[in-house]
Amino acid sequence: MLLLLIETVLASNPWGTVVAPPGVSTYGSLGSGGLGDFIANGIRLLIVIAGIYAVINFVLAGYGFMSAGGDPKKVADAWAKIWQTILGLVLVVGAYVIGSIISRILFGDAGAIFRIFIFGP
Repeated sequence: MLLLLIETVLASNPWGTVVAPPGVSTYGSLGSGGLGDFIANGIRLLIVIAGIYAVINFVLAGYGFMSAGGDPKKVADAWAKIWQTILGLVLVVGAYVIGSIISRILFGDAGAIFRIFIFGP
């Protein structure tokens, strides 16, 4: 009797159907580039965040200059913040450019390496 009850419960789906939340369907399935598109969007988002962070650092460094009041230590700190921000931007842009060059050499398309394709079953 217990075995029959277990088989009946397992035969029917006790959880019903699972519906994807809105917006998830735009990424498609694994084979059509769903996860690859998601990762590519994440890379783009990180680049935008790096740019916004650089702008904020430039503004804070400018404020550091204005509030330095002739103190050489504060001026040196503001210059250090500016140079570190410039170096960070150069690294982000350089990584993107190097990725594009390698993609152009290997695949003939500068953006191919940023469009990740994951082979599925």
